[in-house]
Amino acid sequence: MKRFFPLGLCLSLAVPLSGQASIAISGSLEWDKMELNASVALRLDSQGIRMPAGRAQAEEIINVEYTGLIRPYILNIPIDSSTTIEDLIHAGDFSLYGPDLIAADARRIPPFLSPDIQSLTASYTIDLTDISAQVIRHSRPMELYRPIAAVPSASYTGIIIIANEAQPIHGRNTRALPRPCLFPKIWDTDMNLIYERNSLDPRSSRKTLVQYVSDKSIFYPTPSGLSPELVALVGLNPLRIFARGVFGASPSDPIIDKADALAILSSETNRLLLREGRVAIVLHEDVLKAPLPRRRDDQDP
Repeated sequence: MKRFFPLGLCLSLAVPLSGQASIAISGSLEWDKMELNASVALRLDSQGIRMPAGRAQAEEIINVEYTGLIRPYILNIPIDSSTTIEDLIHAGDFSLYGPDLIAADARRIPPFLSPDIQSLTASYTIDLTDISAQVIRHSRPMELYRPIAAVPSASYTGIIIIANEAQPIHGRNTRALPRPCLFPKIWDTDMNLIYERNSLDPRSSRKTLVQYVSDKSIFYPTPSGLSPELVALVGLNPLRIFARGVFGASPSDPIIDKADALAILSSETNRLLLREGRVAIVLHEDVLKAPLPRRRDDQDP
Protein backbone atom coordinates (compact mmCIF):
# COMPACT_ATOMS: atom_id res chain seq x y z
CA MET A 1 0.00 0.00 0.00
CA LYS A 2 1.31 3.45 -0.91
CA ARG A 3 1.90 5.68 2.07
CA PHE A 4 0.78 9.09 0.87
CA PHE A 5 0.28 11.79 3.46
CA PRO A 6 -3.20 13.31 3.16
CA LEU A 7 -3.42 16.90 1.95
CA GLY A 8 0.31 17.24 1.36
CA LEU A 9 3.27 15.93 3.26
CA CYS A 10 3.08 16.99 6.91
CA LEU A 11 5.73 16.10 9.41
CA SER A 12 5.25 15.38 13.06
CA LEU A 13 7.45 13.14 15.18
CA ALA A 14 8.90 12.85 18.67
CA VAL A 15 11.85 10.54 19.19
CA PRO A 16 13.65 9.67 22.43
CA LEU A 17 17.42 9.93 22.51
CA SER A 18 19.86 8.61 25.07
CA GLY A 19 18.54 8.72 28.61
CA GLN A 20 15.50 10.95 28.82
CA ALA A 21 16.46 13.28 25.98
CA SER A 22 13.78 14.01 23.41
CA ILE A 23 13.85 15.62 20.02
CA ALA A 24 10.92 16.47 17.76
CA ILE A 25 10.46 17.28 14.10
CA SER A 26 7.58 19.20 12.60
CA GLY A 27 6.89 20.88 9.30
CA SER A 28 5.07 20.67 6.01
CA LEU A 29 5.57 20.27 2.31
CA GLU A 30 4.63 23.54 0.60
CA TRP A 31 3.81 22.74 -3.01
CA ASP A 32 3.29 26.33 -4.12
CA LYS A 33 6.89 27.03 -3.08
CA MET A 34 8.17 23.55 -4.04
CA GLU A 35 9.77 23.27 -0.61
CA LEU A 36 9.80 20.80 2.24
CA ASN A 37 10.25 22.83 5.42
CA ALA A 38 11.09 21.15 8.70
CA SER A 39 12.06 22.24 12.20
CA VAL A 40 13.98 20.00 14.60
CA ALA A 41 13.69 20.91 18.29
CA LEU A 42 15.72 19.45 21.17
CA ARG A 43 14.41 19.76 24.72
CA LEU A 44 17.50 20.84 26.63
CA ASP A 45 16.53 19.74 30.13
CA SER A 46 16.05 16.16 28.91
CA GLN A 47 19.81 15.96 28.33
CA GLY A 48 20.83 18.12 31.27
CA ILE A 49 22.14 20.81 28.91
CA ARG A 50 22.58 24.31 30.26
CA MET A 51 23.07 27.42 28.21
CA PRO A 52 25.24 28.95 27.02
CA ALA A 53 27.94 26.37 27.80
CA GLY A 54 25.99 23.46 26.32
CA ARG A 55 24.99 25.06 23.05
CA ALA A 56 27.62 23.23 20.97
CA GLN A 57 26.52 19.91 22.46
CA ALA A 58 22.86 20.62 21.72
CA GLU A 59 23.62 21.61 18.11
CA GLU A 60 25.62 18.43 17.62
CA ILE A 61 22.70 16.30 18.85
CA ILE A 62 20.37 18.02 16.37
CA ASN A 63 22.87 17.56 13.55
CA VAL A 64 23.26 13.86 14.31
CA GLU A 65 19.52 13.14 14.62
CA TYR A 66 18.23 15.33 11.76
CA THR A 67 18.87 12.92 8.87
CA GLY A 68 17.17 10.00 10.59
CA LEU A 69 14.17 12.15 11.47
CA ILE A 70 13.65 13.60 8.00
CA ARG A 71 14.41 10.46 5.99
CA PRO A 72 10.93 8.81 6.28
CA TYR A 73 9.27 11.93 4.94
CA ILE A 74 11.67 12.27 2.03
CA LEU A 75 10.96 8.63 1.17
CA ASN A 76 7.23 9.42 1.08
CA ILE A 77 7.41 12.39 -1.28
CA PRO A 78 4.95 11.53 -4.08
CA ILE A 79 6.64 11.36 -7.48
CA ASP A 80 3.38 10.74 -9.31
CA SER A 81 -0.09 9.43 -8.50
CA SER A 82 1.16 5.93 -7.63
CA THR A 83 4.87 6.23 -6.83
CA THR A 84 7.00 7.63 -4.01
CA ILE A 85 10.75 8.09 -3.73
CA GLU A 86 10.78 4.89 -1.67
CA ASP A 87 9.14 3.05 -4.58
CA LEU A 88 11.81 4.36 -6.96
CA ILE A 89 14.53 3.05 -4.64
CA HIS A 90 12.91 -0.40 -4.50
CA ALA A 91 12.69 -0.40 -8.30
CA GLY A 92 16.37 0.55 -8.61
CA ASP A 93 15.53 3.90 -10.20
CA PHE A 94 16.85 6.05 -7.35
CA SER A 95 19.97 5.74 -5.21
CA LEU A 96 19.61 4.10 -1.81
CA TYR A 97 21.67 6.99 -0.47
CA GLY A 98 19.56 9.57 -2.30
CA PRO A 99 17.33 10.55 0.66
CA ASP A 100 20.35 11.19 2.89
CA LEU A 101 21.99 13.29 0.16
CA ILE A 102 18.76 15.25 -0.24
CA ALA A 103 18.68 15.84 3.52
CA ALA A 104 22.31 16.99 3.49
CA ASP A 105 21.61 19.51 0.71
CA ALA A 106 18.89 21.27 2.70
CA ARG A 107 19.26 24.95 3.44
CA ARG A 108 19.70 25.33 7.19
CA ILE A 109 18.83 28.21 9.44
CA PRO A 110 21.17 28.42 12.46
CA PRO A 111 19.54 27.00 15.62
CA PHE A 112 17.71 29.38 17.92
CA LEU A 113 16.60 29.16 21.53
CA SER A 114 12.97 29.19 22.57
CA PRO A 115 11.88 32.22 24.63
CA ASP A 116 11.85 30.09 27.80
CA ILE A 117 15.34 28.74 26.98
CA GLN A 118 13.99 25.19 27.30
CA SER A 119 14.63 24.01 23.73
CA LEU A 120 16.92 24.62 20.77
CA THR A 121 15.44 24.49 17.27
CA ALA A 122 17.05 24.27 13.84
CA SER A 123 15.10 24.76 10.61
CA TYR A 124 15.74 23.11 7.24
CA THR A 125 14.41 23.71 3.73
CA ILE A 126 14.61 21.08 0.99
CA ASP A 127 14.12 22.29 -2.59
CA LEU A 128 11.79 19.90 -4.43
CA THR A 129 12.97 21.26 -7.77
CA ASP A 130 16.35 19.64 -7.14
CA ILE A 131 14.60 16.31 -6.53
CA SER A 132 12.65 16.69 -9.78
CA ALA A 133 15.88 17.25 -11.69
CA GLN A 134 17.32 14.03 -10.20
CA VAL A 135 14.28 11.99 -11.22
CA ILE A 136 14.27 13.19 -14.84
CA ARG A 137 16.41 10.65 -16.67
CA HIS A 138 15.43 11.04 -20.33
CA SER A 139 17.68 13.01 -22.70
CA ARG A 140 15.01 13.93 -25.26
CA PRO A 141 11.34 14.79 -24.72
CA MET A 142 8.74 12.24 -25.71
CA GLU A 143 7.01 13.01 -28.99
CA LEU A 144 3.65 14.54 -28.16
CA TYR A 145 0.52 13.09 -29.71
CA ARG A 146 -0.62 14.99 -32.79
CA PRO A 147 -4.33 14.55 -33.46
CA ILE A 148 -5.28 13.25 -36.90
CA ALA A 149 -8.26 15.60 -36.96
CA ALA A 150 -6.52 18.79 -35.83
CA VAL A 151 -8.68 21.78 -34.94
CA PRO A 152 -7.98 25.48 -35.47
CA SER A 153 -6.39 26.79 -32.31
CA ALA A 154 -5.10 30.12 -31.06
CA SER A 155 -1.52 30.32 -29.87
CA TYR A 156 -1.20 30.69 -26.13
CA THR A 157 1.63 31.71 -23.82
CA GLY A 158 0.96 29.07 -21.18
CA ILE A 159 -1.62 26.69 -19.75
CA ILE A 160 -3.58 27.02 -16.50
CA ILE A 161 -5.65 24.07 -15.25
CA ILE A 162 -8.12 25.11 -12.56
CA ALA A 163 -8.65 22.19 -10.17
CA ASN A 164 -9.24 23.85 -6.82
CA GLU A 165 -12.57 22.13 -6.13
CA ALA A 166 -13.45 18.51 -5.42
CA GLN A 167 -13.46 16.52 -8.66
CA PRO A 168 -15.04 13.18 -9.59
CA ILE A 169 -12.39 10.44 -9.38
CA HIS A 170 -12.26 8.41 -12.59
CA GLY A 171 -13.34 4.83 -11.97
CA ARG A 172 -14.69 5.53 -8.50
CA ASN A 173 -18.04 6.73 -7.27
CA THR A 174 -16.60 9.54 -5.20
CA ARG A 175 -15.03 12.97 -5.41
CA ALA A 176 -11.82 14.44 -3.97
CA LEU A 177 -9.68 17.52 -4.04
CA PRO A 178 -6.84 16.90 -6.50
CA ARG A 179 -3.54 16.45 -4.67
CA PRO A 180 -0.09 17.60 -5.77
CA CYS A 181 2.86 15.42 -6.73
CA LEU A 182 6.13 16.08 -8.54
CA PHE A 183 5.03 14.70 -11.90
CA PRO A 184 1.26 14.67 -12.40
CA LYS A 185 -0.12 13.23 -15.62
CA ILE A 186 -2.79 15.08 -17.59
CA TRP A 187 -5.55 13.11 -19.32
CA ASP A 188 -8.44 14.10 -21.56
CA THR A 189 -12.04 13.01 -20.97
CA ASP A 190 -11.51 10.02 -23.31
CA MET A 191 -8.62 9.03 -21.00
CA ASN A 192 -5.96 9.72 -23.59
CA LEU A 193 -2.65 10.63 -21.92
CA ILE A 194 -1.79 14.22 -22.85
CA TYR A 195 1.16 15.13 -20.62
CA GLU A 196 3.59 13.26 -18.37
CA ARG A 197 7.13 13.33 -17.02
CA ASN A 198 8.84 12.37 -20.27
CA SER A 199 7.03 15.17 -22.14
CA LEU A 200 9.29 17.73 -20.49
CA ASP A 201 12.35 18.75 -22.48
CA PRO A 202 15.30 18.15 -20.12
CA ARG A 203 17.13 21.00 -21.87
CA SER A 204 14.43 23.43 -20.71
CA SER A 205 15.30 25.89 -17.97
CA ARG A 206 12.37 24.47 -15.97
CA LYS A 207 12.98 21.25 -14.07
CA THR A 208 9.40 20.76 -12.86
CA LEU A 209 6.49 19.52 -14.91
CA VAL A 210 3.97 21.97 -13.45
CA GLN A 211 3.78 24.83 -10.99
CA TYR A 212 1.11 24.59 -8.30
CA VAL A 213 -0.68 27.78 -7.30
CA SER A 214 -3.70 28.80 -5.25
CA ASP A 215 -6.73 30.55 -6.72
CA LYS A 216 -5.36 33.83 -5.39
CA SER A 217 -2.85 33.72 -8.24
CA ILE A 218 -5.61 33.85 -10.87
CA PHE A 219 -7.69 36.52 -9.12
CA TYR A 220 -4.93 39.08 -8.73
CA PRO A 221 -5.54 42.86 -8.89
CA THR A 222 -3.75 43.23 -12.23
CA PRO A 223 -5.12 43.74 -15.78
CA SER A 224 -4.49 40.06 -16.55
CA GLY A 225 -5.85 38.87 -13.22
CA LEU A 226 -2.67 36.88 -12.72
CA SER A 227 0.05 37.26 -10.12
CA PRO A 228 3.46 38.44 -11.37
CA GLU A 229 4.96 35.04 -10.49
CA LEU A 230 2.32 33.25 -12.55
CA VAL A 231 2.76 35.63 -15.49
CA ALA A 232 6.47 34.78 -15.49
CA LEU A 233 5.51 31.15 -16.10
CA VAL A 234 2.42 31.25 -18.35
CA GLY A 235 2.59 34.73 -19.86
CA LEU A 236 -0.27 37.16 -20.38
CA ASN A 237 -2.37 35.03 -22.73
CA PRO A 238 -2.63 31.56 -21.16
CA LEU A 239 -5.22 28.94 -22.02
CA ARG A 240 -7.45 28.60 -18.95
CA ILE A 241 -8.95 25.14 -18.50
CA PHE A 242 -11.33 23.80 -15.86
CA ALA A 243 -10.57 20.25 -14.74
CA ARG A 244 -13.36 17.75 -15.41
CA GLY A 245 -12.12 15.07 -13.06
CA VAL A 246 -9.08 13.53 -11.41
CA PHE A 247 -7.34 10.17 -11.76
CA GLY A 248 -4.82 8.02 -9.93
CA ALA A 249 -4.29 5.86 -6.85
CA SER A 250 -3.63 9.17 -5.14
CA PRO A 251 -5.92 11.59 -7.01
CA SER A 252 -3.17 13.72 -8.52
CA ASP A 253 -3.81 13.61 -12.28
CA PRO A 254 -6.23 16.21 -13.65
CA ILE A 255 -8.61 15.24 -16.44
CA ILE A 256 -9.38 17.98 -18.97
CA ASP A 257 -12.05 18.20 -21.65
CA LYS A 258 -11.10 16.59 -24.96
CA ALA A 259 -11.77 19.87 -26.78
CA ASP A 260 -9.22 21.65 -24.57
CA ALA A 261 -6.72 18.87 -25.18
CA LEU A 262 -7.20 19.24 -28.95
CA ALA A 263 -6.66 23.00 -28.68
CA ILE A 264 -3.26 22.29 -27.14
CA LEU A 265 -2.15 19.39 -29.30
CA SER A 266 -3.30 20.82 -32.64
CA SER A 267 -0.77 23.67 -32.49
CA GLU A 268 3.01 23.31 -32.49
CA THR A 269 3.23 26.54 -30.47
CA ASN A 270 0.96 25.08 -27.82
CA ARG A 271 2.70 21.70 -27.81
CA LEU A 272 5.92 23.59 -27.10
CA LEU A 273 4.31 24.91 -23.91
CA LEU A 274 4.12 21.35 -22.63
CA ARG A 275 7.70 20.55 -23.54
CA GLU A 276 8.84 23.71 -21.72
CA GLY A 277 6.73 23.02 -18.62
CA ARG A 278 4.71 26.22 -18.94
CA VAL A 279 1.81 24.64 -17.09
CA ALA A 280 0.21 25.78 -13.82
CA ILE A 281 -2.34 23.81 -11.82
CA VAL A 282 -4.60 25.70 -9.43
CA LEU A 283 -5.27 23.65 -6.29
CA HIS A 284 -7.15 24.24 -3.07
CA GLU A 285 -5.05 25.83 -0.36
CA ASP A 286 -5.69 22.87 1.95
CA VAL A 287 -3.63 20.58 -0.27
CA LEU A 288 -0.92 23.10 -1.09
CA LYS A 289 0.11 23.32 2.55
CA ALA A 290 -1.36 21.42 5.48
CA PRO A 291 0.87 21.68 8.57
CA LEU A 292 0.05 19.60 11.61
CA PRO A 293 0.89 20.59 15.19
CA ARG A 294 4.03 19.02 16.58
CA ARG A 295 3.39 15.95 18.73
CA ARG A 296 3.89 16.15 22.47
CA ASP A 297 6.69 14.05 23.95
CA ASP A 298 4.18 11.58 25.37
CA GLN A 299 2.71 10.76 21.97
CA ASP A 300 3.82 7.88 19.81
CA PRO A 301 5.51 8.76 16.50
